[in-house]
Amino acid sequence: MGSKINIPSFTVLFVLFSVFCCLSVQLEAQLQVGFYSQTCPSAEQIVRQEVMKGFMNNNGIAPGLVRMHFHDCFVRGCDASILIDSTSSNTAEKDSPINNPSLRGFEVIDSAKARLEAQCSGIVSCADILAFAARDSIAITKGPFYNVPAGRRDGRVSLASDVSQNIPSPAFNLNNLTQNFANKGLSQDEMVTLSGAHTIGQSHCSILTNVDQRLFNFSGTNGPDPTLDSKYLAQLQQECPNGSNDPNSAVPMDPSSPLVTNVNYYCNVLANRGLFTSDQSLLTDSTTASAVNQNSRNQFLWFMKFKAAIVKMGQIGVTTGSDGEIRTNCRVIN
Repeated sequence: MGSKINIPSFTVLFVLFSVFCCLSVQLEAQLQVGFYSQTCPSAEQIVRQEVMKGFMNNNGIAPGLVRMHFHDCFVRGCDASILIDSTSSNTAEKDSPINNPSLRGFEVIDSAKARLEAQCSGIVSCADILAFAARDSIAITKGPFYNVPAGRRDGRVSLASDVSQNIPSPAFNLNNLTQNFANKGLSQDEMVTLSGAHTIGQSHCSILTNVDQRLFNFSGTNGPDPTLDSKYLAQLQQECPNGSNDPNSAVPMDPSSPLVTNVNYYCNVLANRGLFTSDQSLLTDSTTASAVNQNSRNQFLWFMKFKAAIVKMGQIGVTTGSDGEIRTNCRVIN
């Protein structure tokens, strides 16, 4: 009978930890920076060119593409399901009231995809195109440039009913917001960091008067949110009258620099000029309030945190390898 070998417990733990790390590295390696360097070397350049064209024609395209990437990743993961058109038998994500008519930039993705199919057919996924386009939109608005790990595959399911269950509401309080991001594997600090994307873009007045309701009927009080800066409140009430449903009526998220990715968002929140209840809720806890204050004073720090957070967000529930598909047309399942 062989002798019994005693393995110290710390050795067992070390082996288990090493195995876990190897598995983690393998999972992370499913997406790679430069994924198309051999199969379609000009992929990222083509997407960047189309984003630039779209931005020159309509500068609202940039924040629209960033928001589209976020809405895609938070529903079924980053699989380009947000791009699929509705059919007679199915209402897709893009036609949820949360996304329609507020999402924009679909034509930029279409143009990039058409060029990529002509140059390297069946290679570049719509999900990766959207991730590249969001990155380029941040950069074009003077935000940080970051490398995008690619290799996502496209999903085959898009349901409008999934949207309201996953996209955070502008009326969320801090607990709701924190839990929503935690459900996607994102920390509270990453939630505060990604909220800074509200530095660009605009909100339709119908969101402020019918969903958030902080201008006229905050929490059912028949009055405005008392935390909102009085001058800003008066401005918003004038621009967005009570009950406004005009689809063309909108206000900038950051009135001072609506097309520049910077830390003004955090400065606005500190001045009680956050547009949404969810924005202003960041001051209701000492930890998140401290993060807001820190970000407002150090743009370089926020840029670094933002790059890491949006890359992490871009890996939520990704489909890789032989799963999913590479759509020929981003609007239609193959």
